[in-house]
Amino acid sequence: MGTGIYVRVSTEEQVKEGYSIRGQEQKLKDYARIKDWQVYDVYIDEGISGKNITARPEINRLIEDVREGSVTNVLVFKIDRLTRSTSDLIFLVDLFNEHNCGFNSLMESIDTQTASGRMFLKIIGIFAEFERENISERIILGRERKVKEGYTLCSYIASYGYDRPKGQKIQTIVESEAQIVREIFHWYVNQGVKMTEIARRLNIRGIPTKHDAKWTTSSVKNILINNNYMGDVRHHYQTAERAYTVKGQHKPIISEELFNKAQHRLNKTKRISPSKQPNEENYFTGFMICSGCGYKLYSHNFYGKLADGTKNYYVYYECGNQGVDVCKAGSVSVKKLESSFIEYVDNIVSFEEGNTTILDEEIQRKQENEKLINEYKGKLQQLESKLREALDCYVNNTFTVEEYRKVKKRIENDKQTILVEVDRLKIESEDIADNKLEIAKDFKENWDKLTNVDKRIFLMRFVEKIIVKIEKVEEGKRDKKAVICDIVFRGDSA
Repeated sequence: MGTGIYVRVSTEEQVKEGYSIRGQEQKLKDYARIKDWQVYDVYIDEGISGKNITARPEINRLIEDVREGSVTNVLVFKIDRLTRSTSDLIFLVDLFNEHNCGFNSLMESIDTQTASGRMFLKIIGIFAEFERENISERIILGRERKVKEGYTLCSYIASYGYDRPKGQKIQTIVESEAQIVREIFHWYVNQGVKMTEIARRLNIRGIPTKHDAKWTTSSVKNILINNNYMGDVRHHYQTAERAYTVKGQHKPIISEELFNKAQHRLNKTKRISPSKQPNEENYFTGFMICSGCGYKLYSHNFYGKLADGTKNYYVYYECGNQGVDVCKAGSVSVKKLESSFIEYVDNIVSFEEGNTTILDEEIQRKQENEKLINEYKGKLQQLESKLREALDCYVNNTFTVEEYRKVKKRIENDKQTILVEVDRLKIESEDIADNKLEIAKDFKENWDKLTNVDKRIFLMRFVEKIIVKIEKVEEGKRDKKAVICDIVFRGDSA
């Protein structure tokens, strides 16, 4: 009788339960010698789970030898060493019977030559699969409990800004990364920098992601939506119906207020940003919201003739829900909208304080630009040093001419990218220092001095939405007026 000895153990089983490949193999060889069975071969799947047979090369080699008739008897240490799946167990037993191959388990004393032995084998297989499913459920429950206690799983990798060393339950802050997280939130919330621009800044500075990759808009957004940074722990966050959040045991990197402001801007950006750039005259497009139904006001432009025959350009705004008979607000001219807008601003008692905040933000942005310029200058000095080192390596025959040219080209490209960014920051700082700070400080006096393009730039920088009520000037007449109900400035909690 050609006996095939099959041995399997997973890494976890060997550690937790004391299974040993060599121990199983020796006991099975001793048992075969006692039975006077000739061992054809030993098949060993080491460090592999028993939940299926498709991913185990040695058991598949055993199956082929059974089909060819080289193996007429299979011997295992325990039934679950062969498989933990009932369907796979039934398949193997049927295969053994089809090719007149016996099956023996040392620990369970199974002999498939009898009907009772075959039935007993299937029953044991059912319990083996039941145990495997129980283990899986216990693991899932353990993870759920761990999360609810405030511990981060970090099953793949810790969030950027954190680390969780092996054997440690609570994740710890990596200060160098945490500083970048704070910068990302500061740029996005306090300075209104776009996510693409944030990614570009980080890449120019040579700061890698957690995976040593380049920053993208998506990776920046993943930072901004990760509530881990304000001290929470999230679970199943990629599946909306299963997702939940609890208070974590770890220290936060940013405040809850800053995180919520980032979410507020993320949620509002799509709604207030028009899908395409409007004409100069339509500078209110995307900001005006109907007080009656909450929908946007859209602009309509047309030419009309005056009494003397000359053409005049008209801009009107109306609620987008008006066309589908949801809203009866009607339409109003941009001149009336602007007049009501200025009147509302004049009546804001605390607007001067708001201007001070805006002014402070502009000054802070200028200081931040100067800080970045100094960092880029340091980076340029480092690149110059590397270029000199490469030249020395070429002179000393450490580099070939091709290697030197390759290094020089890469360094020159990096220098050019940094110089472009430095120029942009300088222009932006000069712009801030020129007249924009005065405009932000003395809005009421300067609004009329702005061009239509400048008005739109101002709105995009400082205003989030304007709630408008369109109503009749006099009952029974067609003439309409605009009443500004509220203006929500960027950074407000509303």
